[in-house]
Amino acid sequence: MEKSQLLVFILAGGVFSILNTEMGIIGLLPAVAEYYGIDIVQAGLLISMFALCVAVAGPTMPLLCSRFRRKPVMLLVLGIFTACNLAAVFASSFEVLLLARVIPAFFHPVYCAMAFSMAATSVAAARALEAVARINMGVAAGMVIGVPVSNFLAGQFGFREAMSFFAAVTGIMFIATLLFVPDKYSGEHKSYGQQFTVLRRSQVWLAVMAVVFLNGSIFGVYNYLAEYLEKVAGVENQTGALLLLAFGLMNVLGSWVAGILLSFRAEKTIMLFPVLVAALYGFFYTSAAYGIVVITGGIILWGILGGINANINQYLVAKVTADAPDFGNGLFLTAANIGCVAGTFVGGIFIQQADLSAVVLSGIVMVVPAMLILYIRKSVTAEKTAAAAFCK
Repeated sequence: MEKSQLLVFILAGGVFSILNTEMGIIGLLPAVAEYYGIDIVQAGLLISMFALCVAVAGPTMPLLCSRFRRKPVMLLVLGIFTACNLAAVFASSFEVLLLARVIPAFFHPVYCAMAFSMAATSVAAARALEAVARINMGVAAGMVIGVPVSNFLAGQFGFREAMSFFAAVTGIMFIATLLFVPDKYSGEHKSYGQQFTVLRRSQVWLAVMAVVFLNGSIFGVYNYLAEYLEKVAGVENQTGALLLLAFGLMNVLGSWVAGILLSFRAEKTIMLFPVLVAALYGFFYTSAAYGIVVITGGIILWGILGGINANINQYLVAKVTADAPDFGNGLFLTAANIGCVAGTFVGGIFIQQADLSAVVLSGIVMVVPAMLILYIRKSVTAEKTAAAAFCK
């Protein structure tokens, strides 16, 4: 294995370990509620507080850490995650467990932002998007594998053993980073003020808004998928669990596909993507009761689109913040988390005002503004390109 391939593999593994910590707790919420004698809503703070901290830290923490060498910072982040995961294993109260979740959440964007930028610069420019796609495969894997594994461990052994899984994974990636990641990647040479100047660009704000709506359109609906499959599509619990797993695995495949598409047909892929998402949601709304084969096909396609979505989101922001990559990737993470929260909120409104089947319509409501923003972005980019050519 080439050194650059090994580096990207370790970075993807590190991102996987962090996303595994973030999302894997979903499979433990019932066990948490029972273990600490709280209700499921209070246990849900372990998810919502983590996401809120990531959203707050997204544009700030990567920027503050951007001037330091990459390897020590990554080791620090993985060390904090491992230590806090171990603390969570022995947490004597829910408050201690919540604190053990909140602290590492602030460092989540630091590692992920650096992983994206390091992956892109560790290979030839022509292969940069493929390397970034590998990182997004780690993201997708972390989101899908952590939930069933933690749920299984909790059921077979207990809550503390399941929490130990998170500590083990981050600990392994700490050792792999220590042994195999070279310490040759330096921090940003630009001042914080210079990196902040990217916020003056209209393309940056268009990209951020596009990410909010695109991610909201995917995960705002996905967050209600389990209930949708059971109560609207009439899918049994075990089959529904398999479909959720299939969605996540297709996310991984979608990330790989996106690396190829964005390398050769970036703009066409970006402009076609929201149209496909809207069409898919229309399909779900009209065919939810058509049978398991139809639903399975839709879930598989949706999972692939979900993986492509993550890569498009990162690409949109990274392209217009190339001179401040860590800060740009932090913006991407914040926008993605805001989109997830906004999409879930809009989906909840549709469910309350209509019924559960209408949640897919909320996805269309979120993706239509994304179409408009992407069209404006394309026009603005074309105008600036033409203006630059004229000045030359």
